[in-house]
Amino acid sequence: MYGSAGVLRLVFINCTRANSLTGSPPMTPLPETILQFGSGRFLRAFADLFVSQANSEGQAIGRIVVVQSTGEGRAGGLNAQGGKYHVVVRGFEHGAVVDRVEICDSISRALHAGTQWSEVLKVARSPELHTILSNTTEAGYKLDDDLPTDTVPKSFPAKLLAVLRARFEANLKAPTVIPCELIEGNATPLKRVVLDLAAVWSEPVAFREWLLAVPFLHTLVDRIVPGTPADHPLLATDPMVIVAEPFAFWALEDHPASQFKLKHPAITRTADVQPYFLRKVRILNAAHTALLIKAVPRGFDIVRDAVNDPELGAWLQRLLIEEIVPTLNGRVDGAQQFAEQTIERFLNPFLDHKFSDIALHHQSKIQVRLVPTAAEFATKFGRVAPLLSEVIREGTGQVS
Repeated sequence: MYGSAGVLRLVFINCTRANSLTGSPPMTPLPETILQFGSGRFLRAFADLFVSQANSEGQAIGRIVVVQSTGEGRAGGLNAQGGKYHVVVRGFEHGAVVDRVEICDSISRALHAGTQWSEVLKVARSPELHTILSNTTEAGYKLDDDLPTDTVPKSFPAKLLAVLRARFEANLKAPTVIPCELIEGNATPLKRVVLDLAAVWSEPVAFREWLLAVPFLHTLVDRIVPGTPADHPLLATDPMVIVAEPFAFWALEDHPASQFKLKHPAITRTADVQPYFLRKVRILNAAHTALLIKAVPRGFDIVRDAVNDPELGAWLQRLLIEEIVPTLNGRVDGAQQFAEQTIERFLNPFLDHKFSDIALHHQSKIQVRLVPTAAEFATKFGRVAPLLSEVIREGTGQVS
């Protein structure tokens, strides 16, 4: 799969499915089983697409009600298209360049929290609902002067608490809450802030005890979903079209009380999500930081161009396979395969990933992504990791 410089040999595959959003709806529409906080492109090219694909295979996961909290544009756009849109999958997959189109039709409707909160609560009280997904803005799990008397809760945790309260008051089974924010150990802080807010609001003891039993699942999500090119031809007929890389990975806590039964090749169910965070930080994120240190002084601005350079491509492959992967073997699954996939992702010909985007907080990233691996390599093998030591030394001399 790799040439002598560690760079992929290119094979182009254009695989396009039918790209029309028109068509007859199913005779009996699936029920609305998932409430999703977040209408952005990531979840629409990730979990929503997976649910759509599973439904088409007969898994009958159900349909998704999306809640938009900021503005009304995406909700209106989704509703105007009946919840359907295209996902253009572009990049490397198994050593070949792919450029294919998928149709996502798992969203039944989209609601705007500010003007349709009563509709959101109706969904919360639906017997068919079994899962709540989230991928919130930068505010994440922070509160916002939330009061129990607010007609519409302000922060995401307050909205989630109100939804869970409505479900409790309807005497219905607790849903499975699946946070998809890229926060390490994400389920724990989200559940904590919801429980703390319930106590501050002096919610009934019975409801707070019910909350304790609500399953919040730890997750790790990984897929690059860049902005759609302004000149993409599908924009003429589908303003909601999304572009995503082929790679997708979802580590999902295997909780005994989970009602989210989706089966998909991108999903790995596990008792412990933490090793997958470690794998991502020490391989994917570390490769970004290390490559920046070597490539920027040589005049490279784009990740792909640096990896396509014969010398830098070979250097990156050696760093990953000879020094980083060996420190992770036995601690995480599939370290070498993930390293090889990382190089594939860096070579995506449709993605201009700029080093200037990676450079933020550069010095702290070196300490988190590179330094621990160098120390662990020395402890495990009784010698210095030469490539890691060199790049750390060079990087700590650069201005962040």
